[in-house]
Amino acid sequence: MSFLEEMHKPDILDCISHLSSDEVFTPPKLVNEILDTLPQELFKSPNTKFLDPCTKSGVFLREIAKRLIEGLKDEIPDVEKRLDHIFKNQLYGLAITQLTGLLSRRSLYCSKDASGEFSVVKFPDKDGNIEYKKTYHIWLKDNCMMCGASKAEYDRADVLETHAYSFIHTDEQRNSELFKRLKNMKFDVIIGNPPYQLQVNEAGKGLGAIPIYHKFVEQSIKLNPKYITMIIPARWFSGGVGLNKFRENMLNSKKIRVINDYIDSKDCFIGVDINGGICYFLWDKNYNGTCKFISRRKNIVSISERRLNEFNIFIRHNEAVSIIHKVVELKEKKLSDKGGCSSQTPFGFLSTFQGTPNKAFEDDCRILSSKGWGYVEKIKVSKGNEMVEKYKTIISKLSSEHAGTPDKNGMYRVLSRMEILKPNEICNQSYLTICPTIALEETKNVYNYLRTKFTRFLILQTLAGISISINNFQFVPWQDFNEEWTDEKLYKKYGLTQDEIDFIESMIRPME
Repeated sequence: MSFLEEMHKPDILDCISHLSSDEVFTPPKLVNEILDTLPQELFKSPNTKFLDPCTKSGVFLREIAKRLIEGLKDEIPDVEKRLDHIFKNQLYGLAITQLTGLLSRRSLYCSKDASGEFSVVKFPDKDGNIEYKKTYHIWLKDNCMMCGASKAEYDRADVLETHAYSFIHTDEQRNSELFKRLKNMKFDVIIGNPPYQLQVNEAGKGLGAIPIYHKFVEQSIKLNPKYITMIIPARWFSGGVGLNKFRENMLNSKKIRVINDYIDSKDCFIGVDINGGICYFLWDKNYNGTCKFISRRKNIVSISERRLNEFNIFIRHNEAVSIIHKVVELKEKKLSDKGGCSSQTPFGFLSTFQGTPNKAFEDDCRILSSKGWGYVEKIKVSKGNEMVEKYKTIISKLSSEHAGTPDKNGMYRVLSRMEILKPNEICNQSYLTICPTIALEETKNVYNYLRTKFTRFLILQTLAGISISINNFQFVPWQDFNEEWTDEKLYKKYGLTQDEIDFIESMIRPME
């Protein structure tokens, strides 16, 4: 059986389990969707160089090899010479672990040993062009200065993987040999599916993990290729710890030609739920224009030419942009302004604080936690004292579902638990307060306003994950809460068209 026929056997790479939800194998079908976004003439040139800097299964390099083998038939008619040229001069990879290096070589060369007798093309060393070199974090106090990993978590014995990915642990000053070598190779295309996050476990900061996928994108740009295409979490659109600068740079770049957005990651990676969904993009060094944004929600595909920097976050639903424009045009105060949505820990108590089961003093505050009601001395309230004696609507800081995961009908509830607290009733970090007032009727109107589909729709456009914060109210107008607000009044006030109303109604389900 020839090498080309061998490649058309049933695909084992469709069957491999994921390393974790942060290190996800890419299905071959999805890889080919990503490759389709590239100019196809790249696969007809014997000079095109490809780099996967985070190879796990080798599927990107393997699928590129298939296209090159077909595309170079006329340029290099002899199949053995063609294979030798493609594998030795056009395809390169950096494995993320020793195991994935073996797996990637098996996928690309049909042998974990590229110098062995079973390798499709014989290299002088076992790694071929897919190298794995154990790399170490560069500690600055408690964290790695290159990727931010926790020393307590990743300062390990040599027998364990360090998860110090070589591609992002090199620059012109540190581990510079690899960086200079990669830059001098002048890659045409850098492509891949990088690891998504690393554990940090910083006590008291509410952080369990930090994103690192953006570092692979940033490092790729530094190498100055013609094209970059990577599949990454879509949380960068509007949120994510440490992603503000990355988001700003991406939104202001006019080099991003295409973004394909999967709002539900399970439509992209079967069985993998990635908070906030997933996207892949095409960055083109010589492009300077708008972005073709393709939004995929279940079986609904929406395509629009967009400026990425219309807002300080990216609105992933194309149909939502015109609605937000109408809201913003009135230049009203927003619930993200002072006195609207509170910051985290509105009264200074962490989510673990439950209070005591009984009062110690007559004027103790009742405090609500996720476990129920308790009591705390009023003198221990360290924040939000001006709200204690007011009525206030509170909402859970966790949304009803992942931002990228609607219900089976493709609809969202957005907000989960909501309550009205009376004077002398407070809450811990599990909740946020909204528009405290001295009048119960006004607070009831705030409560009902938050329950409208219109308001929850505007919150949804800013959600990057399951957590809700003050930033998620940046498009929600502050109304006159002396009157009650309904969806019908809000649709009329902001001049929404029937199509815009229908879109909101199709996305937001009623609150029971």
